[in-house]
Amino acid sequence: MTSVAVLADQTFAQFPGGTGTYVRRLVPALADTDPSLEITLFHTHQPDARPEPWMRKFWVEELPGGMRSLYPQWAIRRGPPLPSDLAGKDVLHAPSAVAVPPSGPGQRLVVTVHDLAFLAHPGAFPRRWALTYRAGLARAVRSADALIAVSRHTAEDLLRRTHVRPAKVYVAPLAPSLPERDADIAEVLARHRVSPPYVLSVGTLEPRKNLVRLVRAYRRLAARGSTHSLVLVGPVGWRPGELLEETTKEGPGHVVLTGQVNEDDLDAFYRGASVFVYPSLYEGFGLPVLDAMARGIPTIVSTTSSLPEVAGEAGLPIDPRSVGSIAEALEVVTTDRALAARLADAGRTRAARFSWERTAGLTLEVYKTIL
Repeated sequence: MTSVAVLADQTFAQFPGGTGTYVRRLVPALADTDPSLEITLFHTHQPDARPEPWMRKFWVEELPGGMRSLYPQWAIRRGPPLPSDLAGKDVLHAPSAVAVPPSGPGQRLVVTVHDLAFLAHPGAFPRRWALTYRAGLARAVRSADALIAVSRHTAEDLLRRTHVRPAKVYVAPLAPSLPERDADIAEVLARHRVSPPYVLSVGTLEPRKNLVRLVRAYRRLAARGSTHSLVLVGPVGWRPGELLEETTKEGPGHVVLTGQVNEDDLDAFYRGASVFVYPSLYEGFGLPVLDAMARGIPTIVSTTSSLPEVAGEAGLPIDPRSVGSIAEALEVVTTDRALAARLADAGRTRAARFSWERTAGLTLEVYKTIL
């Protein structure tokens, strides 16, 4: 029987983000794929931390120190050591390179790398967090027995931007992650003061998501007579000022910022959308793209980083640095019903190629290889 300890910090965060989603979906899939696998979850001390319902199937352990203290220590001096019961597991899995706990004697260390945005776009992160990311990645490259990249693009980024040995890098793509719900679309939209039809974008409101250019492109669409609103769903991130200023300017159309919403409401926003657009400048994977495609929403997607790899030919490509390119794509998808239908069908087919069972299977193969 193989045993694994998985760091689950991000699931307790106010905004779990991609890493939290990864842990939330991967761990149950690992247990389902290999029932003999012994999984233990652990996390740093976080006030008012409450395990999510799915965690009840697993042993959950809290460390005595907090992340602000432990993360830098883990990266710089590989200490303090984990409790003996965690250090004695066969595999230690860190689901993000930002936090790489020290492995115990004979224990194999696996680190998942979601992206290298902090190297590709260092100005898009607070300096303290950028330094933390850099230190964690350096520790992962030095200490890990295996690095799991969530896309081929991220794997290539690792090989290009670090001195990691190629034999240590594996690829295990993610999958659609938002459960399908049955909330009434009309009720959800009315509660958030959104009127259909609308263009949807989902993600943290931060510069890397390129939402200022999206708003400007949408204004052009509205100026040409489109009745669509633009709905931006997601929490406010770092340096949102330019976007907030852009959305409050006088101009045609109607822009709605919903803030963070629960999974029921998010699913309803996807299902009710006419078009989904993801103009991000850089992504390690791009989960919202698959979540939209899985629901048959015609999708417009950047031609940068991992996004072409995820969307394939099922997404209408745009140059994210060109307001004109984004505006043209919005206009053609909102006016050409045949094209929208083709994109919807292609999206469903594309999304069906990704599954958490496959992700779990590839991850288990990594465990097996390094053991």
